[in-house]
Amino acid sequence: MGASLQFEFFNCNLLLKGINSTRLSKKLNITSAVKHSQKQGELSLTISDVADQKGLSETTSLPSRKVQKAGKVEHHLWKKRESAGSGQKALNLVRLISGLPNEKESVYRALDKWIAWETEFPLIAAAKALRILRQQRMWKRVIQVAKWMLSKGQGATMATYDTLLLAFDMDKRVDEAETLWNMILHTSTRSVSKRLFSRMISLYDHHHVLEKIVEVFADMEELGVKPDEDTVRRVARAFQFLGQEDKRKLVLQRYQSKWKYVHFNGERARVRRDTE
Repeated sequence: MGASLQFEFFNCNLLLKGINSTRLSKKLNITSAVKHSQKQGELSLTISDVADQKGLSETTSLPSRKVQKAGKVEHHLWKKRESAGSGQKALNLVRLISGLPNEKESVYRALDKWIAWETEFPLIAAAKALRILRQQRMWKRVIQVAKWMLSKGQGATMATYDTLLLAFDMDKRVDEAETLWNMILHTSTRSVSKRLFSRMISLYDHHHVLEKIVEVFADMEELGVKPDEDTVRRVARAFQFLGQEDKRKLVLQRYQSKWKYVHFNGERARVRRDTE
């Protein structure tokens, strides 16, 4: 009986020792894990401190450094048009054709010679030459140069067409102007500017072709182009001469501005216009 009690007591001691050793091992594991994490934190703090000190040293040393930037290299996928010297080329063209006889063949031959050594058509110089000829009111030369440009497939712009229509007007070549106008309407219906419509109505008004004024105005309305004040007056006057008073009043009511400016006692005043 005493031996069995001793044996049980011995087993209990062993069990207690096992429990205590398990608790002790867990405590040791927890302690080592805490110490390891602390070391990791200290190590990370040390690394960050070193990085901060390094960044600070680099920041403070930046003004003493000389930064060399490489030159910027630009690459273009298009060929640049050189406008330098275009004014002198334009003057040379004007001088070249000014003394020529009024013959299409001789003028075209001189113009072809003018571009003989050019790698591309000198469009800028030709446009400037047209402007100079227009300022000098050399209308026949304007027509010849503009037609020559269009025959080369160059300068087919609204500005060129406007200059050419003006030259036709000043040189009294209404038929050629009408041919050009029909071509413009056929090829550029939706992109015809108000300026060109006004130019054509002005041309017909100068030469008293009233029916054509009404036709151009009808095309203008159909395309939704609003006329300017000068065009409205010309169209209204055309309807008046044609005996269509009701249409004249309708045009004025629809398109003429409700206000006009008059000078009174040396000052410009805005007053309401009477469309009647």
